[in-house]
Amino acid sequence: MTKLEEGLGGWRRTHYSIQITPELDGKKVVVFGWVSSVRTQGGIVFIMLTDRDGNVQVTVNKGKASKETLVRVEALRPHSSIAVKGVVKAMAKAPNGAEVVPDELRVLSIATETPSFSVHGGETPSLDKRLDIRAVDLRRDRAQATFKIQREVLSSVREFLTGKGYLEVRTPKLIATATEGGASLFSVLYYNRPSFLAQSPQLYKEELVLPFEKVYEIGPAFRAEESRTQRHLSEITSIDIEEAFVDYNDVMDTLEALIKHVVASVKEVCSKDLEKLGRPLQAIPERFERLAYTDVVKHLAEAGEDVTWGEDLTGQTTEKLGKEHPSFYFITDWPTQTKPFYIKPKEGDPKLSEAFDLMYGPLELASGGSRVSSKSLLVKRLKEQKLKPQAFEHHLKIFDYGMPPHAGFGLGMERLTMVLAGEENIREVTLYPRDKLRLTP
Repeated sequence: MTKLEEGLGGWRRTHYSIQITPELDGKKVVVFGWVSSVRTQGGIVFIMLTDRDGNVQVTVNKGKASKETLVRVEALRPHSSIAVKGVVKAMAKAPNGAEVVPDELRVLSIATETPSFSVHGGETPSLDKRLDIRAVDLRRDRAQATFKIQREVLSSVREFLTGKGYLEVRTPKLIATATEGGASLFSVLYYNRPSFLAQSPQLYKEELVLPFEKVYEIGPAFRAEESRTQRHLSEITSIDIEEAFVDYNDVMDTLEALIKHVVASVKEVCSKDLEKLGRPLQAIPERFERLAYTDVVKHLAEAGEDVTWGEDLTGQTTEKLGKEHPSFYFITDWPTQTKPFYIKPKEGDPKLSEAFDLMYGPLELASGGSRVSSKSLLVKRLKEQKLKPQAFEHHLKIFDYGMPPHAGFGLGMERLTMVLAGEENIREVTLYPRDKLRLTP
């Protein structure tokens, strides 16, 4: 701490920037924040102080301010943290129509570095360079708006699901058995035993419908993604639900209603943030289309796309679909071979499954379906996918206690934020992204 820097002492904030309005004219306030700019005009110094809600103008008259205040103002650099105790003065040209004239100014921390880019707009360096000082990068108006939208996404999801009677749960992220098999696993040494980071809460949330019937979780999921694209990360936040006594049509209805609720909430609560992003949210379909996988493949093949029945839809094929369906829609009834072992095959046509993906244009947002509730069928499905039933014995034993029919989905929180904020790179909507090349900061 330099000689100019001080601690909080007995100072405590009385108002945020958004609360400094003409109605407080003549009132004493204490505001905290960081210095976004310092400008001198004649005998007046204008300090723009920024906090979580926006900006407040602090106006220092050199002829009236104390010597101590002037010394501190002279030392200020952008990004320094300060506290201001003073009187509100109505001023039409100031943010929110008022400014603060300081009686005292306290320097809490002087910035010794200046970022290589402006947080106020204009040209920015590559995302990777900004991520190296991510906490500073997040001071940009665009980033602030994006994560306020994400906050509302999470808040409205909880509001909707709690209102529908779902219980919020927490499941382990260190697990003994691969949830979905495959190579996309992070292995971890758990004391002297091998374990994995959870790819999803899938098996646990299925078991939890036994005591609770309707559960949801918002938590991290880990995938060892070898590819580094604008849509994939190694650590994401997944919004998962599971419900007893329903099938995939029912949870598609739930997911559609959830999306509509979230979009409406973001429009209402985050209108100013959407304006900052230049992102007017368009009306979404009254009813999300439900396209059968087989029909989609047939249509794409007729359009000249190189797609084979039984394969996943990727790359160019989803771009083609996205142009024809630019909003939300479902792809249903996927080939059983493309889906995890816990997805239920369709009765009468086991080559197809009761599975769906929720899409937005070319982007997959969610995946779900009816689950296998028969223990014998689940063992068969495990073997079909070259997985050992013995490795899942703790999960399989629960099926001896009357596992009800059930269904659910997992929705990517970051991808949904991408859609609402109009971002093309998932790292822009992730506070500290993790991928094959980035483990810090």
